[in-house]
Amino acid sequence: MRSTISVVAGAAVLALGLSACGSSSTPSTGGGGGTSSAAGGLKVGMAYDVGGRGDQSFNDAAAAGLDKAVKELGVTSKEAAATNGEAESARAERLQQLIDAGYTNVVAVGFAYAKSVGDIAKKNPNVKFAIVDDASSDSAGPNVDQITFAEEQGSFLVGAAAALKSKANHVGFIGGVDTDLIKKFQAGYQAGAKAVNPTIVIDVKYLTEPPDFSGFSSVDKGKAAAEGMYQGGADIVYAAAGGSGGGVFTAAKAAGKQAIGVDSDQALTAAADVRDVILTSMIKKVDVGVFDFIKSVKDGNFKAGNKVFDLKAGGVDYSTTGGKIDDIKAKLDDYKQQIIAGTITVPTKP
Repeated sequence: MRSTISVVAGAAVLALGLSACGSSSTPSTGGGGGTSSAAGGLKVGMAYDVGGRGDQSFNDAAAAGLDKAVKELGVTSKEAAATNGEAESARAERLQQLIDAGYTNVVAVGFAYAKSVGDIAKKNPNVKFAIVDDASSDSAGPNVDQITFAEEQGSFLVGAAAALKSKANHVGFIGGVDTDLIKKFQAGYQAGAKAVNPTIVIDVKYLTEPPDFSGFSSVDKGKAAAEGMYQGGADIVYAAAGGSGGGVFTAAKAAGKQAIGVDSDQALTAAADVRDVILTSMIKKVDVGVFDFIKSVKDGNFKAGNKVFDLKAGGVDYSTTGGKIDDIKAKLDDYKQQIIAGTITVPTKP
């Protein structure tokens, strides 16, 4: 659907990424992944969201943090992933199975694990948990590290980039699933674009509605939505849709248009034949949050509660791979400093 939305540049703020490796790999508990072995050390279980490792976006950002911990901290890891349409009980069982296998430090990747983390954390008070993208009371507990990001701040910067680079005065936003979290991406993107060009047209489309989370892993849905936007006149589309972004990039390539990636630097992680259409990516350093949790446990410094990774903390940013925004980098960095200084307050709701 098309919406010409004006957003006042001002209201407040929060970011994420991970990937796992090791010397051996065996089937993991749940829907995909493996076991990484290091000589002794901390045992960490990783429960991915739908799409799992290999989504080239959100889950892979988390996996990168796990990989770093395996390499630098000598941890042993086991991975599992959610599947489309699974029951809440399946998520809870996945977490408990990792614990039962001896992986008593558990990372749950994605807000969909909130209730399961809360329930399983209460039943396993000696296990330390981290959940990415949730700070709700559902997952809170004395043994839970809630890792969240200022997605709206990073999205403001790529929104500004889109407006500065659009020749059509018309851009688009595709969200994977219509949730409060993804609306933060939308709000920041709109605010950044409007800060540059108050008359710009911004199309908005969500691929699915909860409880259907397939919008984060449906390449076909992403492709169809982007095709509609490009045919309607948009020349740049921002995909905050996990693995579905691959379809957006394919559509951009076919239309001779551009796209903006999310979570990871997708000009490096997307399929090689579409990387050249990626103008920039909103980087959400989930890898930093995940590694920080694992290191805090290893060092005996674990603290429960919400940790927010924003622009000031280096938790979100924009990418420059490919050099497509080198000519506007000074303007984007000026916006960045204004956000960090509080001169610009980025909205979290559209």
